[in-house]
Amino acid sequence: MRIWITRAQPEADATAERLRALGHAPVVGPVLKVEPAGAAPSLDGVGALAFTSRNGVRAFSALSRERDLPVFTVGDATAEAARAAGFAEVASASGDVAALAELVASRKASLKGAVLHAAPEEPAGDLAAALAARGVTATTQAVYRTAPADFVLPPDLDVVLIHSAKAARRLAQDAALTTAAPAMTALCISPAAAAPLQGLGFREVLSAPEPSEAALLETFRAWAGRQAPPRLFTPLFWIVIGLGLACIAAAILVAALGPQLFPPRGH
Repeated sequence: MRIWITRAQPEADATAERLRALGHAPVVGPVLKVEPAGAAPSLDGVGALAFTSRNGVRAFSALSRERDLPVFTVGDATAEAARAAGFAEVASASGDVAALAELVASRKASLKGAVLHAAPEEPAGDLAAALAARGVTATTQAVYRTAPADFVLPPDLDVVLIHSAKAARRLAQDAALTTAAPAMTALCISPAAAAPLQGLGFREVLSAPEPSEAALLETFRAWAGRQAPPRLFTPLFWIVIGLGLACIAAAILVAALGPQLFPPRGH
């Protein structure tokens, strides 16, 4: 299948590799690009860092040399990025912003200051507010932004993968979508990402059960499995057909050669 990956680089290439490993033909065409934003964050009174994306880790790491503070991340991929950037104490919520808030709150007794969320300019959720509701002091500072990227709608697509609501809104602005959408299924990382694509003529618009790429790719695998034709012609089917044909051939042969092989006995 030809699958359009719309997420920003460098994550788009990583997604493409995962899809190639599944035997598909990914087409990388980001509709957004990541740009740095803001100055180096002030860490006065900060006791821990929170990251809700790998882009946040990369942007913060480019702005600050701080690597000793404990880190909380929304998911495992972001945790891997934090460790790769040099952070030693990293805990992953393996979920969404609410799960991250719960994780941080469960360890608030050990915090030695406020939690700084190194965030995009337009975060998908308000982590600081979620932490405040759980009795954790938190601040947010934008360290990067996602901006619209120029793109051309690829031809002959089966699926488009949407990793954010902002990417969905950007895609929905493309005039070429009107003619291309009926031949495509849109698979989205969340209901919020699916919402801008409703009513645009897609064959289907489906959401992952949780906002992670692992869940999105599992949704894709389940969808792709439903598209495969039923396996009527299994090896057992061909064995049965072969035996049946052999019996028919034997019957025809006996009928044709029987009189010669077994001539009638004279009286």
